[in-house]
Amino acid sequence: MAALRSAFLLYALLGVACFVAYRALPPLPATDRRIRHAPLGPSRGIVVKLATLFSVDSFAGGLAVQALLALWLFERFGLSLAQAGLFFFWSGVLSAFSFPVAAWLAGRVGLINTMVYTHIPSSLCLIAAVLAPSVEWALGLLLVRAALSQMDVPTRASYVMAVVTPAERTAAASFTAVPRSLAAAAGPAIAGAIIAAGYPTAPFILCGVLKIAYDLTLLWAFRHIRPPEKQAART
Repeated sequence: MAALRSAFLLYALLGVACFVAYRALPPLPATDRRIRHAPLGPSRGIVVKLATLFSVDSFAGGLAVQALLALWLFERFGLSLAQAGLFFFWSGVLSAFSFPVAAWLAGRVGLINTMVYTHIPSSLCLIAAVLAPSVEWALGLLLVRAALSQMDVPTRASYVMAVVTPAERTAAASFTAVPRSLAAAAGPAIAGAIIAAGYPTAPFILCGVLKIAYDLTLLWAFRHIRPPEKQAART
């Protein structure tokens, strides 16, 4: 119990360290401060579509949060706390290193393609993992998923900021974040009810299916909508 409590204390201390680090950032240049912040205007249509799709993705992600995934690993394969902690450590490492890879990949194939073509394999890995016959296969597939599943995070934020006007960026960020957070909150409750009903793998399979549907819809709806700098490069 002391070790578990110390993890919460360490989490709080890291939050304070982040606050100090942000306070040390230099102020914005005067030219940036003069940019007016405006509500959504000419970009409203595209932001509403993106917010709707991102909400589906976040709801699906809520069906497979780490706590439920850890519970499934405990019950399915009898993993200990130490083994599960080691697994999630390496999952976090792979996710962290995927961010610069995503930036490199987006510069070559585009933001939308990076989001979709890394997200679909990660969803397939999740589905395969919960159907895997052994713990080695399950953990291996989940690690591959960890290396791919977060590549859409920086590219998604970059795409939203790129397709709206500078004055709309703050409004666009909040408009896409609030529905996404609300949708993510509903996922664990539904997943818990499904697991309690006797279907322990169903939430994870549903998560993968919904995410694949989200990716295909995103690719179909936004494959021709490029950021202004990409449009300029093509012309």
